[in-house]
Amino acid sequence: MFIPQHSPAAERNLPPILAQLQRLLPDHGVALEIASGTGQHVAGFAQGLPGWNWQPSDAQDTAFGSIAHWCAQAGVANAKPPLLLDVLAPQWPLQGATFVEKFDAIYCANMLHISPWATCAALMQGAARHLAPTGVLVTYGPYLERDVATSPGNLDFDRSLRQHDAAWGIRQLDDVREQAVQAGLQLRERVAMPANNLLLVFGF
Repeated sequence: MFIPQHSPAAERNLPPILAQLQRLLPDHGVALEIASGTGQHVAGFAQGLPGWNWQPSDAQDTAFGSIAHWCAQAGVANAKPPLLLDVLAPQWPLQGATFVEKFDAIYCANMLHISPWATCAALMQGAARHLAPTGVLVTYGPYLERDVATSPGNLDFDRSLRQHDAAWGIRQLDDVREQAVQAGLQLRERVAMPANNLLLVFGF
C-alpha cells in the first residue's frame, strides 16, 4: 500500500503561510514551487488559491508520488504534475522539460538551511530568470538577523544542522539579501511567522 510522505511541520505551518500568500498575491496567476518535498504545501496552496495554477518541483523524484497524493486528496485541478528541478543546474527544469511562461510567483520553503550555501545564489538567479516583471519570490524558514536575538530553539537547530553537514546551517538574512541584490532582486517585505520563522518577499 502506498504511504505518502508526511511532515508535521508542513502541516502546522501551512495555514499561516497560506494566509500570507492570500494577502500578498492577486486573485489569479501562475506559480512555481521549488523543493516541494512531501507536497503538502502545494496541495494546500492550490486549494486555498483556486485562481492560481501551481507547478510543483523537486531535485529528486522520490517524493513525486507523495506530491500527487496530497494534490489528489485535496481535490485540486490547478496543480500540475511535479518536475525535476535542481536550483544549481544552469537550466530549469531538468529532464529536458521547459517552462511555457514566466511565473507570477516562485515559492521556496525550508531549503536554504538544508542545502549548500551555493543554492541561495542559484535560487535568486533562477528566480530572476523565470519571474514575470511584476512577479515575486517568496521564501520561508528560519534566518539569523543582525541586531535581532536568535531564539534558543533556532540556535540549537543551527548547531544540529552544522553537525549533520558542515555545508548546512541557518543563513544570515543580510547575506541572503545580498545574493538577491546581485541577481537584480530586492527584499520587499519581511513577515515574522510562528515558531521563529520568517516569510520574505523579493521582487524586481
